[in-house]
Amino acid sequence: MLKKFIAYYKPHKKLFFIDMFFAFLISVFDLAFPMFAKEMVDNIIPNGRMDLLIKWSIAMLALFGVRYVSSYIVAYWGHLLGVRIEHDMRRDIFAHLQTLPFSYYDNTKTGHIMSRIINDLRDITELAHHGPEDLFISLVMLLGSFFILLNIEWRLTLVIFAFIPIMIWFSINKKTKMSDAFRKVKGEMAEVNSQLENSISGIRVSKSFTNEDYEIEKFNRGNYAFSNARRKSYKVMAEFVSGIGIISSILNLIVIFLGGYFVYNDIMDVGDLFAYTLFVNFFMQPIRRLTEFTQQLQDGMAGFERFLDVMNIEPSIVDKVDAIDLEDVRGQIEFKDVSFRYEEDEETVLSNINLTIEEGKTVALVGPSGAGKTTLCHLIPRFYEVNNGKILIDGIDIQDIKLKSLRKNIGLVQQDVFLFTGTIRENILYGNPSASEEEIIQAAKRASIHDFIKGLPKGYDTYIGEKGVMLSGGQKQRISIARLFLKNPPLLILDEATSALDNETENMIQLSFEELSKGRTTLVIAHRLSTIKNADEIVVLTPNGIEEKGRHEELLELGGIYSQLYNSQFKNLIE
Repeated sequence: MLKKFIAYYKPHKKLFFIDMFFAFLISVFDLAFPMFAKEMVDNIIPNGRMDLLIKWSIAMLALFGVRYVSSYIVAYWGHLLGVRIEHDMRRDIFAHLQTLPFSYYDNTKTGHIMSRIINDLRDITELAHHGPEDLFISLVMLLGSFFILLNIEWRLTLVIFAFIPIMIWFSINKKTKMSDAFRKVKGEMAEVNSQLENSISGIRVSKSFTNEDYEIEKFNRGNYAFSNARRKSYKVMAEFVSGIGIISSILNLIVIFLGGYFVYNDIMDVGDLFAYTLFVNFFMQPIRRLTEFTQQLQDGMAGFERFLDVMNIEPSIVDKVDAIDLEDVRGQIEFKDVSFRYEEDEETVLSNINLTIEEGKTVALVGPSGAGKTTLCHLIPRFYEVNNGKILIDGIDIQDIKLKSLRKNIGLVQQDVFLFTGTIRENILYGNPSASEEEIIQAAKRASIHDFIKGLPKGYDTYIGEKGVMLSGGQKQRISIARLFLKNPPLLILDEATSALDNETENMIQLSFEELSKGRTTLVIAHRLSTIKNADEIVVLTPNGIEEKGRHEELLELGGIYSQLYNSQFKNLIE
């Protein structure tokens, strides 16, 4: 794990070495200052050398300036190093998320994903900056002060440094507890983010059911668990910090006591003791730095571990080495003995499906809920991978086609239309980001939404709210159709795209779909059977598989499942 973390420094090694160089200058200055002070106390002040006192003070003032510049560079450029590493990690994890299949998002809360991208990586910034810097400065200060203190009074130095193994033992002893505590905090933070995202997304539902108090109670439970985890983590951290603190206090007491004893017995003079006291305080700085580093290490590495949890997930749906581009698509789709289940231990959703959709034809899928109609459609663009059998497009196995090429040639319209937060223009452009203004307008006209858009104060630049909340269902559906016109795919999948609309809007959208379907192979999942009477073929899918196939009139004459479904809906309409 550490090797993977260090690899993120490579693109920024120049900035890293600049940070380390000026951190080294800070350490050298901090080690030099007590020696200047010792010389002043031992020789310059007692001998009345006012000229040297002024010169040395000016020299020290110049060094203060150097230290100021060094501190600025370390504080600014060092943090910038951390920000750039965080940026690279966030870029990588977001890109990796794009490669993961639907099954990952089916089983992972959105709030958890957001927490890993935002909160966890923010903690890594501090570790990426302060971690190497604190370790480097601490080593320079510890080694430098050790040799200087040894030169001043070796016996006292050996006593002082004998405490280092105690500090190391204490730090290691607390490390595991801190690691577990901070990992727990990350998990609870993800839960709070997930609950928050879910509650805000469903705010209209909770208000309509007057369930605000229930939502508050749910959030408070998660918030309490998060606060409790934080409390426990700070308790362990407090034990660590206070333990280091008392060891530091004991060290100062030892220096004063033994140093006073040595001065009393003329083993060392007052100047040496003064310098020694300053050096011990500087010696404690790296100890305190290491204390802070331990906290940052646990916090940052807990976040990095969660980052790797996602990065280590291998995409289950990938291109073969010899995968090809899908070109000159005619549009024939063929299912050969296709079987599918979502998880290994779950029941089979589709079993031995055999179906051929001829190029340019419109085929409708009907049947009871849970029969696998949507699942069947999601297998074509490889949102999920078939367990057995093959799906062919123009005689080519879809697993032999590059994913981007496959999905580029398929247009999907779902019942629950998703529009991105932004403007109408941005959402239509999603079908083809490089499209011209003229192409956008033409797509909107073909989707019968242009006149509505032009009537808005800002036209195509109108903000539609989060997920298009400021638009009606029909308006959102038409924008999604315009988006597809802009994409212009040869294969089209309409997944109950009008079932949530009123009859008048449905009829208008249906005309847009007919326009969209011209010259394309179209697969329609229909809830309202009246909308698919003109389909070239209707396929009745049940949990037992394909039960019936034929045109509308043929299936009515057959008097089977389709006839029963249609007559039931027709009867309800009359009533």
